[in-house]
Amino acid sequence: MQTLIALKILVIEDDHDVQHGLVQTLSEEGFAVDAVDNGSEGLYRAQEWDYDVIVLDVMLPEMSGWQILEKLRRQKTTPVLMLTALNDVDDRVKGLNSGADDYLAKPYNDRELLARIRALSRRSVGLAENQIDLGRVFIDIADRTVFLDNEPVKLTAAQYKIVAYMARHAGKVVSRNELTEAISGDGEEALSNVIDVQVHHIRRKLGKDFLQNRRGLGYIVPKQ
Repeated sequence: MQTLIALKILVIEDDHDVQHGLVQTLSEEGFAVDAVDNGSEGLYRAQEWDYDVIVLDVMLPEMSGWQILEKLRRQKTTPVLMLTALNDVDDRVKGLNSGADDYLAKPYNDRELLARIRALSRRSVGLAENQIDLGRVFIDIADRTVFLDNEPVKLTAAQYKIVAYMARHAGKVVSRNELTEAISGDGEEALSNVIDVQVHHIRRKLGKDFLQNRRGLGYIVPKQ
């Protein structure tokens, strides 16, 4: 299984079969996924929440993908992958000129879809390589492995998501609520009640200095 890190993805797709397939594929890769089936709700989510990548269909009820993209670009630069059955060159050019970051025609290959999403998310956070080096702690993103002093550390799936998200935001204080939202997708059991417990286990495995508590504010991984 390969993934970039614990990323938050928004899928805006009205075909329920396609949407279900996207959510399943992305969730199996460790992404936290929200999904909506109409343009108005999709624009609202995209504007109000911070996503790492948006997968956007063109033909949507209430508001087209083009309209969503136009309105979103007035406010945010969130990477957008246009996903549509329209495979004409003019449509691809229109999407890219409208502010889309990439374009993938249906039917798509899961491996290509995931590769494009990884590339967009790396670009958005300035990561050129599938690695995060935090001194004593090293994360191999492609293999979803974490090392402490060059020795592999066994983490649960939930612990890995927390470590990866916090490492990606090294140097920034992340609130408990933000961390909970970032590693949970629609339909997933809320992790708010277990965040503190998981952080406790992570600190035991990676050292108390890796993931620090800022009382009343949240958590921080010091930037190296």
